Amino acid sequence: MTPPYSGRCLCGAVTYRCDAPPLWQMHCHCESCRRATGAAFASFFGLADGAWAWTGTPPATFTSSPGVTRQFCPTCGTPMGYRADRFPGEQHFYAGTLDDPATYTPTAHVHFAEHLPWANPQDGLPRHDRSDDTPARD
Repeated sequence: MTPPYSGRCLCGAVTYRCDAPPLWQMHCHCESCRRATGAAFASFFGLADGAWAWTGTPPATFTSSPGVTRQFCPTCGTPMGYRADRFPGEQHFYAGTLDDPATYTPTAHVHFAEHLPWANPQDGLPRHDRSDDTPARD
């Protein structure tokens, strides 16, 4: 993904702009992400704070578990992003919110130990049981 790039929610109220390449791009299979998105897995990319900004209505937030805050549009409900205390200084955005989601290029699957048997992508990407055992997290 070549900067600058941007994204938005379904109704267009919550928007963001990114001015740096992502730190990483991955698919997450954890139960929490599935429930937050209503999808079999969530596709994310991460950015360092200072390399992105909300440019529209700020998102609403929900603390989904200790140390984890999920962001969503207060009008249409679109999940927008994720922050976690265990990843300080990072904002994680859902790839489906990108204005040009075709530019997203995942490099791995994380929390694959929690994947659903009917959602087993055969894309050849590395599979990690947790998010902290990936090269991007070392």
